[in-house]
Amino acid sequence: MNKSVSVKVYHGYGHAHNLVVYGHVFKRKAKTQQVYSNNLFVNIVHLLKLFILKPYASVEVRLQFFDQTIYNKTEGDGFFKFEWKAEHDVPAGWHFVKVEAVDRNGKVLSAGEGKVYVPHITQYAFISDVDDTVMVSHSATIGRRLRELFIKNPHTRKTFADAASHYQQLALSHTEANQPNPFFYVSSSEWNLYDYLLETFKFNKLPEGAFLLNTLKRWKDLVKTGKTGHEGKLLRVMRILDAFPNQKFVFFGDNSQQDPEIYSAIVEKYPKNIEAVYIRNIRPEREKQTLALLAKIKDKQVSACLFNDSDEAIEHSKSIGLIQ
Repeated sequence: MNKSVSVKVYHGYGHAHNLVVYGHVFKRKAKTQQVYSNNLFVNIVHLLKLFILKPYASVEVRLQFFDQTIYNKTEGDGFFKFEWKAEHDVPAGWHFVKVEAVDRNGKVLSAGEGKVYVPHITQYAFISDVDDTVMVSHSATIGRRLRELFIKNPHTRKTFADAASHYQQLALSHTEANQPNPFFYVSSSEWNLYDYLLETFKFNKLPEGAFLLNTLKRWKDLVKTGKTGHEGKLLRVMRILDAFPNQKFVFFGDNSQQDPEIYSAIVEKYPKNIEAVYIRNIRPEREKQTLALLAKIKDKQVSACLFNDSDEAIEHSKSIGLIQ
């Protein structure tokens, strides 16, 4: 294998008839083993390394899932996506997949392992934004957002009080402990921050789930981190809904950027698939505008809640029967 080439596989999701796995192939990538330090310099160096990479474009990749092999090629930024139908029934739970990057002669350049999550047949699924919904990020102000990234590591990043408690209760609501409801974390953060976010959520005891992030960025674009168009996030959320047409979804977001507009547009299109929409009131000056959008959501017979603290959202979830 070529030691300079690396394959990164992200958590995928789906069911037997529609499985999806994403990842990247890099020609070169800085070593980024996280050191959980309170040293500002150590944290800055680690963060910069996440954006020092060279994607491998148009290289062949092959995915192995049980006895199936599926082929594809990476895009210009090294990104790959596998979408396939399983040949046999796939039991619920997490399943390992292996992805190999292969040269023109069929030689394996590098390989990476990932997991794909097949939810149990549960009543609910949850789609949550990350920045300023779960994690304190100051997304609306680039200087404060970068400060949070630079001076904190996954073990010192703050999550909102009781957010983990709310999500844990929802994960186990109306289901068995060994069959948790699925969570999907859709963020404007880039794939560069995947491991960073995974560890932050694990450390803060948030439910394990599949992350859908934004296009990879290079170090020179670091100041633009967390910025994405309305359409990109909208499409990522709609893909999840299309993959699970029989599931009832609950959305979580905030009003620091465009979550209320995005979720309102989705409820307009899929009213019967959405059970509730929760918006954290990060920007009080947008409260009136947010309430107007939530009123449109309620007009579609979908529950909606604007909340300042997670304990308010928990009480709302109990009042509508989301939490037993």
